[in-house]
Amino acid sequence: MKTETFDRLLADGDETTAGNYFVANYPPFSFWQKDKADEVQRALAQPAPAGVPLGVYFHIPFCRKRCHFCYFRVYTDKNADEIKGYLELGMRELARYAATPRIAGRKPKFVYFGGGTPSYLSVAQLAALTERMKALLPWDEAEEVAFEAEPGTLTEAKLQAIRDIGVTRLSLGVENFDKHLLEINGRAHREDEIYRAYDFARKIGFPQINIDLIAGMIEETDANWQRNIAKTIEFQPDSVTIYQMEIPYNTTIYQQMRAEGKLVAPVADWQTKRRWVDEAFSALERAGYTVTSATTAVRDPQKTKFLYRDLLWQGADLLGLGVASFSHVAGVHFQNLPDFETYTAAVRRGDLPIGRALVTTEEERMIRELILQLKLGRVSQSYFREKFGVVVAERFNQQLAELTRRGLLSEQGDWLVLTREALLKIDVILHAFFLPQHQNARYT
Repeated sequence: MKTETFDRLLADGDETTAGNYFVANYPPFSFWQKDKADEVQRALAQPAPAGVPLGVYFHIPFCRKRCHFCYFRVYTDKNADEIKGYLELGMRELARYAATPRIAGRKPKFVYFGGGTPSYLSVAQLAALTERMKALLPWDEAEEVAFEAEPGTLTEAKLQAIRDIGVTRLSLGVENFDKHLLEINGRAHREDEIYRAYDFARKIGFPQINIDLIAGMIEETDANWQRNIAKTIEFQPDSVTIYQMEIPYNTTIYQQMRAEGKLVAPVADWQTKRRWVDEAFSALERAGYTVTSATTAVRDPQKTKFLYRDLLWQGADLLGLGVASFSHVAGVHFQNLPDFETYTAAVRRGDLPIGRALVTTEEERMIRELILQLKLGRVSQSYFREKFGVVVAERFNQQLAELTRRGLLSEQGDWLVLTREALLKIDVILHAFFLPQHQNARYT
């Protein structure tokens, strides 16, 4: 790996321009291909594996309003009948999977409700949906049921219903505590709704409450960011997740940039965002938290886990249900059709609603796990030796040597350990570990 490559990747102070920054998978999504449903069918026809955990993700794409920075598939215009029909079709999709050799008889180890806004659903809808899900794939052995929530949609009764269906990890999409910043960034909730929802959740007794924050929202300032840190520590959540603002192409911020002929987004530059995350992590550590990944700090590492992330990053099977959802089964990545109408039509026909897929090689699966686990800040070399027969220090000698030379990585026994500076810019560092054909390509 050439020094100039790292110079380019690690350049500090760059303005925020359009495009995806956050590395969530590998190989890049732009290499996935349409009309690959046959590959998915072949993966699902394989026998159920021993020792591979199974997870289920259900995408609830409904929101009160669309945030200006949102790049997920969400809808703000669906009526009650359309929502009811969508949930029914999601269960038809799950039933198809549950009858396949790869999935039949397995029980999910983790379940995740993402969005959109899962908490947009009514109490009755949540109860009916999860009852159907549990009948198809019983949850009695699930160690984690995670649920994303927008504070303004939460009442005490709804939070109690969410807890009653078995949710163990409630993630509150706070993003910022300032009313003005929430408004101009397109968030539906306001500051007082955050306090109310959090108090209700604590009273009900969720095993884990996570707070999401975003560093670098439109009009974010140092003073505001410091207030966000102080408020978060005052709340004492079990975990805190902090994302650095990016502007993917399918956001309203990018649409406005394009209309005005602007290349630079109206948000903080990367150097500022990394500094803000560093300040938050340092303050959380002083308050007794432990930084456990490039985006996460937890109050008690022994008790607070995030199985959805950790098991996926170790090669678990994942069934992604709903429009535009992502799955990973038997080394095959696939994504559902990305539009409400095409997704629902496919499920009504009895088809698997696959939009694009990619069959990965053993090497690609190894690299995927390595780059994702690097986001935890430490990687076990013996893990890759035992699972893939790969000596990481030899296979990636140039990359690791360059990171070590720059003071960004050290070897501590079996572990390769990244510094805080490296963690703050991990998503650009990871590109150095991509195969040559995947470098310098569009990610999505």
